[in-house]
Amino acid sequence: MNLLWELAGWAGAVAILSAYLAVSMGWLKAGKGFQTANLFGSVAFIINGTLHSAWPSVVTNVAWFLISAVALVRMRSVETPAEPVEAAHLQYPGVPDSTGQMAVVEAFNDALPAVGSGPVLSDGPRLAL
Repeated sequence: MNLLWELAGWAGAVAILSAYLAVSMGWLKAGKGFQTANLFGSVAFIINGTLHSAWPSVVTNVAWFLISAVALVRMRSVETPAEPVEAAHLQYPGVPDSTGQMAVVEAFNDALPAVGSGPVLSDGPRLAL
């Protein structure tokens, strides 16, 4: 049984070092695969360290495990995509419409009366520009 736990420790070392090498060389992004390798590697180190009473290693690998677990949970919550939001289209006067829809632009400056002249709009004051 001791041989099994020794092999688990070595497997943990291979998992963590392989993931670190792959990310460092650019072969793998620091995503799910990296965090999963760290998670399993730290579990193997925790088991091996506990059997050898290597408590500093056990504590370090418990922290390593928690960091990887939290990272994986956070990655999972980010994966659920939100509803795609269609951007509002803004059409500026004098700019061709690229949407295929016709834009209606009204010029207000010529339609408004000059200050002190023109009809009164509803029962309110005259418009002045």
